[in-house]
Amino acid sequence: MKLLNDQKFRSRGASVEEAARKIKLVAMDIDGTLTDGSIYYRGDSSEELKGFNVHDGTGVTMMLREGLIVGALTGRQSAANEIRCAELHMKFLEQRCWNKRETLERVAASFGCTMEECLFLGDDLIDADAIRHAGIGVVVGDAEEECRGVADFQTERLSGHGALREVAVWLIKLQGKWQNELEHYRLV
Repeated sequence: MKLLNDQKFRSRGASVEEAARKIKLVAMDIDGTLTDGSIYYRGDSSEELKGFNVHDGTGVTMMLREGLIVGALTGRQSAANEIRCAELHMKFLEQRCWNKRETLERVAASFGCTMEECLFLGDDLIDADAIRHAGIGVVVGDAEEECRGVADFQTERLSGHGALREVAVWLIKLQGKWQNELEHYRLV
């Protein structure tokens, strides 16, 4: 991941590593973050079709296994969102969410977390306030310029192409838990 701005960490007198070790809750946008932002409609139906990357799903699974609270905040409501979040056993899904910072604060408090203990991943204007106020704010590689301006980090990977997986591996490594994942997959 690419560091965009470390001012937030310096103002707290903390390093990036110290900030990462404090993270307990990871929240993300869906459209343009977990997906490439495309929405397809099936012929004569209003049913949405979306594509999700399996690498991101593995990232969610790894974070959950390492004890992180993982969920999504999205402006759209879609059965596809509900299905994907349920099959990944995400701890929360907030749809039709128009003020993501306030929603993130509320969700974090419901799990006994502060905003400093949250990481938020997004891509567009609706995400910017949550990105700015989270303990660690991250944007995907192809995020809008305004979001990059308020984010702490940017992924190398693009929306819908493993950006969340990149965040998951980065965070788990900084929290000193990567060896657990290597052991889980019998790589050591």
